[in-house]
Amino acid sequence: MLNRLLRATVTTLLTPLARVFNALGISPDIVTIVGTIGVCAGALVFYPRGQFLVGTLVVVFFAFSDTIDGIMARSSGRSSTWGAYLDSTLDRLGDAAIFGGLVLFYAGQGADSTMAGLALACLILGGVVSYAKARAEGLGMTANVGIAERADRLVTVLTATGVVGMGVSPLLLEVVLALLAIASGFTVVQRMLEVRRQAVTRA
Repeated sequence: MLNRLLRATVTTLLTPLARVFNALGISPDIVTIVGTIGVCAGALVFYPRGQFLVGTLVVVFFAFSDTIDGIMARSSGRSSTWGAYLDSTLDRLGDAAIFGGLVLFYAGQGADSTMAGLALACLILGGVVSYAKARAEGLGMTANVGIAERADRLVTVLTATGVVGMGVSPLLLEVVLALLAIASGFTVVQRMLEVRRQAVTRA
């Protein structure tokens, strides 16, 4: 509920900017690509250095492109299968960069194997969560279940990382990463069971 309300608010605020981009003839695909580059740069340049607050601010700034490109496509009638595919694929790249940046910090300068392991688990399981749904749809089934949707995972980890960057104990981020890893693993199992249920029903 809160996630939907937040998304609706952000959409309202960004609609004027999307209209300006459309008026300038900028393609939604360009916004998607630039946004992904910004997210990856913010995460992979600043997080490995331990600059969590700056990195998070950069990531959040460019992450808004994920909303802007959708508004642009819908309002201009340029929605397409290719655009949806590009957006979804590059979203996975951005997600991996965020958790990958944390892995690099805690495996290097941060020297915390537990945190590095948790961040790596979130990176891997997050990818499997997305794959489980995409593969189900490729087989003509659905897997729209789970407690760890992409938006929830991102908002949670970015909030925790940014707050830790402001001086809060890293224990907060450790707890968040642990919970996200568990929730992601549980979501993978949920989606597998849902697809199995549909497959058995069809047999």
